[in-house]
Amino acid sequence: MRGWAVLPLIMLGQIALAAGPDSSERPVARQQGDSLRVSVAPGGAIAPPKRDPAARAAAEGGQGMKASLRPTLRSAKVEQAARARQRMLAKGAVCGDLAIQGSRLGRVPGRISGCGVENAVKIRSVSGIRLSTAAVMDCTTAKALNTWVRQSAVPALAAQGGGLKELKVAAHYACRTRNNRKGGKISEHGKGRAIDISGFKLADGSTISLLRGWRARRSSAALRRMHRGACGPFGTVLGPEADRFHQDHFHFDTARYRSGSYCR
Repeated sequence: MRGWAVLPLIMLGQIALAAGPDSSERPVARQQGDSLRVSVAPGGAIAPPKRDPAARAAAEGGQGMKASLRPTLRSAKVEQAARARQRMLAKGAVCGDLAIQGSRLGRVPGRISGCGVENAVKIRSVSGIRLSTAAVMDCTTAKALNTWVRQSAVPALAAQGGGLKELKVAAHYACRTRNNRKGGKISEHGKGRAIDISGFKLADGSTISLLRGWRARRSSAALRRMHRGACGPFGTVLGPEADRFHQDHFHFDTARYRSGSYCR
């Protein structure tokens, strides 16, 4: 009698081992609703357990079938991208970035050889900071300006006058030579790759100028922080200590050099 009593326990143990994971001997907790049905055949034989169909469907829905990484609805994706571009344009975004607000100009021809801008844009604001004058440039320069404003200018002036509100634009696109020297090389301004900033208007209405603020106790640290932060987003960064031509403004342009950014 004792042997007959032990037999069902042995068979149940075999069932539990068969239902467990192949890679581990550690029991796995059953999920809620994951029920097993054990049937007993005539003669006392116990059939292998069967998972409830509803529980199996729920498990497959949560841990699911492997999805293919290969796109199957290319036309839908193209339509979705087109709708996204239309929404951005409707909001005044240019250069594929909602943070850069302005308008598209297309090709801007130059009056002398070497000037002009392909696919020019006129920027009104970047990262929520407006420009005192809408500035013409290419998208590479607009993106660099946006990065600098977001990462350097806004944080540097966050504790002064309620924060930065406006950039004072001293110059942007202009078909001319460097420093207006006759016979000189075409300035990056003449290619739509440069912008000059002469000051910063704060939320409380006050203004910090480069000419007076560069050495002023209150604003010097913030302006120098902004100058350092422009090295990287821009290829050329010139400030009040660069030369006599830049004592009252920052010059930023996106010309690139093999040695890296040129900052003075």
